[in-house]
Amino acid sequence: MRTQAPNALALALRDFFADYLPGMKGFSPHTVRSYRDALVLLLRYLAVSTSRDPAALDLDIITPEVVIGFLAHLEKDRHNNVATRNVRLAAIHAFFRFVAAQRPDRMEQAQRILGVPFKRARSEPIDYLEYDEIEAVLNQVDRSTADGRRDYALMALMFNSGARVQELLDVRVQDLQLVRPFQVRLRGKGQRVRICPLWPQTAQVLRAFCEERQLDLDSSAPLFLNQWGRPLTRFGVRYILAKHCQRATATVPNLSRKRLHPHSMRHSTAVHLLKAGVDLATISHWLGHASINTTNKYATIDLQMKREAIARVQPPGNGLHSPKSWRSDASVLEWLESL
Repeated sequence: MRTQAPNALALALRDFFADYLPGMKGFSPHTVRSYRDALVLLLRYLAVSTSRDPAALDLDIITPEVVIGFLAHLEKDRHNNVATRNVRLAAIHAFFRFVAAQRPDRMEQAQRILGVPFKRARSEPIDYLEYDEIEAVLNQVDRSTADGRRDYALMALMFNSGARVQELLDVRVQDLQLVRPFQVRLRGKGQRVRICPLWPQTAQVLRAFCEERQLDLDSSAPLFLNQWGRPLTRFGVRYILAKHCQRATATVPNLSRKRLHPHSMRHSTAVHLLKAGVDLATISHWLGHASINTTNKYATIDLQMKREAIARVQPPGNGLHSPKSWRSDASVLEWLESL
């Protein structure tokens, strides 16, 4: 049986993922996988909705109406939130920008798909851990076990560095500098590398952890492994944090009311630095933000700082002035203008 030649969609996908994203754009494997997941979901949706074999799908079938239907499917059937929906759409946009550049005859189709808008998401309050809550989580870790000592080192480094989960998982032993000045090298988005200082206490914990595992500090081995000796995963980090936060609710019940996840530790680091008086530009570099605008959100989330700010400001006069009383000989406009 003769093998069917790749069609335009298959060729475009191959070039997009094999050459364009990792080669020309220099995207990280994690970003490439995120784009891949979005387009795999789109192709599966198309295959089911058109009753076609995925191998038979071609570029012509992807229209703005199809993309809009796919986005609705993500929210309604897969129960994705608006942020996830927008991430999937961003991947589709990126693919069709590539298609437009490679195939000018597809320019009109690409432009129509690029016209599918992102959806405005509601701004939700950011959950983070207060300093005493972080202490409670760390203090309840059973450090008499090897897993407990690993969990303690992991969470101490998370809070100290404010690292993204993938950045933390990518840390190799040789990325640590456990002699003064204490620091860790992190690889962030866009392959950007930054150096984050470590507190002496964090360096001491990490040094003891490396000594226990008999790690050569020049080793390229992953710093954190699971119980089977394989590199820890994002799901593993989420499980570890959820487990210890749950145990800490015995001493800090307020933790049970927060929607916590690994990124919450990153938020916690930012708020802690902000409360300590560190300027936003320094926090931006600390967290590896591409723009300080991303960091500005932390200036708005801490309610205690808002209360302290309003307490320092005296209201003018004796408070808000009372509206003038109504006069029967005044017009409604005159009265409104006098308020």
